[in-house]
Amino acid sequence: MFESLTDKLNDVFQRLTGKGLLTEKDVDEALRQVRLALLDADVNFKVAKEMVERVRERAVGTEVMESLTPGQQVVKVVHEELTSTLSGGDHTLTRSSGQLTVLMLVGLQGSGKTTTAAKLALQLRRRGQPPFLVAADLRRPAAIEQLVTLGKQLEVPVHPGDPSSTAVKVAKAGVQKAEKAGAAAVIIDTGGRLHVDDEMMEEMEAMRSAVSPHEVLLVVDAMAGQDAVRSAQEFHQRVDVTGLIMTKLDGDARGGAAISITQVTGVPIKFIGVGEKSDALEPFYPDRLASRILGMGDVLTLVEKAQEVVDEKQAKELEKKIHKATFDLEDFLQQFQSVKKLGLGQLLDMIPGFSQVKKRMPTEFDEKQLVRFEAIIQSMTSEERHNPDILNGKRRRRIAMGSGTTPQDVNQLINQFVQTQKLMRQMGRSKGPKDLQSLFK
Repeated sequence: MFESLTDKLNDVFQRLTGKGLLTEKDVDEALRQVRLALLDADVNFKVAKEMVERVRERAVGTEVMESLTPGQQVVKVVHEELTSTLSGGDHTLTRSSGQLTVLMLVGLQGSGKTTTAAKLALQLRRRGQPPFLVAADLRRPAAIEQLVTLGKQLEVPVHPGDPSSTAVKVAKAGVQKAEKAGAAAVIIDTGGRLHVDDEMMEEMEAMRSAVSPHEVLLVVDAMAGQDAVRSAQEFHQRVDVTGLIMTKLDGDARGGAAISITQVTGVPIKFIGVGEKSDALEPFYPDRLASRILGMGDVLTLVEKAQEVVDEKQAKELEKKIHKATFDLEDFLQQFQSVKKLGLGQLLDMIPGFSQVKKRMPTEFDEKQLVRFEAIIQSMTSEERHNPDILNGKRRRRIAMGSGTTPQDVNQLINQFVQTQKLMRQMGRSKGPKDLQSLFK
């Protein structure tokens, strides 16, 4: 996510922070490189120009130039102005004052509306708001079946549209059914086209008038770049969009649409899609995304994700084992499984400064390797997991055969475990904070 832009900005900032004193010429050259990086990332020309001008106005002032760390102050200013560029309006979902909140998803075909509807339903359920899905996309073949299948997987009720009916009638019937079911929120998946046309917009206008949604959320494909920004403008002019959901952000190394879209349209981003999994939809926080773009990590989102996958009881048991130096391969397996749930790539991007370290990591260390390590541990006996010292050559060859890996893979896992065990022992002996649970509070 934003990998190309992040790399270029980090190069600029490293040169800047490496200087003890900054001249106005140094700042101008750095900001020229920042502007070029933004334009190369497909950021709207006007948005990039205005942001850089705001940064320069602050960066050549006494606040920065007379600072003991002027380079770092410039980075701080860039972070604040990037946050401002990403901000605009209310980034939270509007809720009904009554029982049912109506959310209507609109957008072009291929933007990911149907899968986003299911992901949004999961988000709402985690917030304690029972969701209900309405399959009102009668245009795309199999769209209804897709939403019904996703609903079954997530155990969310779905009102399937009747292809012989109209989308407006399906939406109205779905809202009524959601009310009777006692749902807190109903999400309406609507039909799209490959491009904006009058027929589609008229259908969206009629549906909006019929169901009076509290939010009209436009789902846009981040990888479409400035085309996504232009289609957002057209949708907003016709159906008065209240919020944006940026999908496929994990596949967008540039990020120009995400940075430009709110400034151009005046519509706030409410959620970002960062993967294909059902839980890969995140609430949007401008300051957190700005930190990720600048390679500063995102600790708050990391902790929130950790809270979702870390079992509190297991974490307390792990804390005891660390202090008693009894961390074994069974515990190691649990840590792999937690990392898999979080997603290794996203996990590393959220750790401050790790965007640079990640470049120097072996390319083969990826989620596939986590799967191999997991298979190896699961091929061990209970005794071997709790007492790895007994893993001689014969046992390692048996484990490799049973897990479909090689003895070299088994040796690599054991070496990795030994290093982790040493680290855990050091943590157990340290006089620092002993309550690991404080990380998740």
